[in-house]
Amino acid sequence: MEKKKVLFVASEAVPFMKTGGLADVAGTLPKYFDSDKYDVRVMIPKYACMRWELTQQLTYLFNIRVPFCGEDRYVGLFEMERDGVKFYFVDNEFYFSGFSAYTDNVKWDIERFIFFSKASLSVLPNLGFRPDVIHCHDWQTGLVPVYLKGIFQDNEFFRGIRSVMTIHNLKFQGVYDKESIQGISGLPGYFFSDDKLGIYDDGNMLKGGITYADKVTTVSNSYAQEIKTPFYGEHLDGLLKAREHDLWGIVNGIDYEQFNPQTDPHLEVKYNVKNFRKEKKKNKVALQKQLGLTPDSKVMMIGIVSRLTDQKGLDLIAYVLDEICQDSIQLVVLGTGEYRYEEMFRHFAWKYPDKVSANIYYSDELSHKIYGACDAFLMPSLFEPCGLSQLMSLRYGTLPIVRETGGLKDTVEPFNEFENRGTGFSFANYNAHEMMATVRYAEQVFYDKKVAWNRMVDRAMKMDYSWNTSARHYELLYDEMLGW
Repeated sequence: MEKKKVLFVASEAVPFMKTGGLADVAGTLPKYFDSDKYDVRVMIPKYACMRWELTQQLTYLFNIRVPFCGEDRYVGLFEMERDGVKFYFVDNEFYFSGFSAYTDNVKWDIERFIFFSKASLSVLPNLGFRPDVIHCHDWQTGLVPVYLKGIFQDNEFFRGIRSVMTIHNLKFQGVYDKESIQGISGLPGYFFSDDKLGIYDDGNMLKGGITYADKVTTVSNSYAQEIKTPFYGEHLDGLLKAREHDLWGIVNGIDYEQFNPQTDPHLEVKYNVKNFRKEKKKNKVALQKQLGLTPDSKVMMIGIVSRLTDQKGLDLIAYVLDEICQDSIQLVVLGTGEYRYEEMFRHFAWKYPDKVSANIYYSDELSHKIYGACDAFLMPSLFEPCGLSQLMSLRYGTLPIVRETGGLKDTVEPFNEFENRGTGFSFANYNAHEMMATVRYAEQVFYDKKVAWNRMVDRAMKMDYSWNTSARHYELLYDEMLGW
């Protein structure tokens, strides 16, 4: 049987460019598809700020001219194979020569990614690769399904190519005034009516992708339900409700080779599901010594690795942190974000130096140590499309304490002491005292019901949230689209 051809089009992909979870999906997921049945490739911009050693490994393929903004623009295409997956890089130094993938200039970013969307389609006839499905990610590629169903239909090559639009975070939509987006994109005016790209007086690139894609996905089943409501829908809840029969929720995964407590080079002591009772706490003592906390393998250590923003529920923590610090716990925080939250954690680290460690920066090494050393992981998000930290915590046997929203609800089963089930703790309402009650319930189980706690760790470490699971769900989606 001939392989199904799939092209991921995204603004970033690991290891070439990463600012968020989108890069992990675009860069890691393709290698987990069944290579006997699927040929999955990836296309991203060729950023000048990519790591030098990676850019030196790219192979030049060809260049073409694409009509854009009133002139014929150069589009070069480069290629590299990594882990059995072909990556393509769209080259244009005018648009992609900055110091980062994104800028603070909204209009400029919109022009850059409209160019990328048009260029990504334009190179395909010269590439010798005609995808059955083009899988687009977030607003930066929102015009790919629009172009595909619009001006590219004049070319027979593109007829019959299906498209998927994945929403990683609905909060970001690529919104600007209609005239600007129409002028840059070259799309006819009727594309900007309110039932297509138009939203009030603006054009909305993500809305275009959702409207014109054959299928729409988001990164957890609960988030797929939530975004059909006004609270989470960011003004697109009506459209998403209308497309609910084409809307899939597929949870992201993590790389189980990279996040593996049995082989993790950052851990002081390696451990697995069989020996964690004896070995995991040694990592706790090592981290306590490293961070200047009171060394004590028996005290409950809670970790937070996060962007320090309202979305992550930091305002809930702010209300009750002084109270929580009266308990027999230690708190280790890693991350940066809003100044008030950075200062809050610094203050509590000063006030409770033997209990609170505030690390206001980001370190991949320290994040692994926190997952490997802590007993619990606090993640009380206001909304969370998928969330990766709780998946890493489960992998390391660090029990998540989460709010029941989005991917957190889908991946963390709350502890049920009567049925001896669950992989963590959760609370439903966005309320600081409900969160604190859940933290204290977790403390009670940790200190007074150690057998139940260890059984929960055992269940958590046996869960499979690897990319293998995600890839099987995407294969089902593609098969349904293509009628195979």
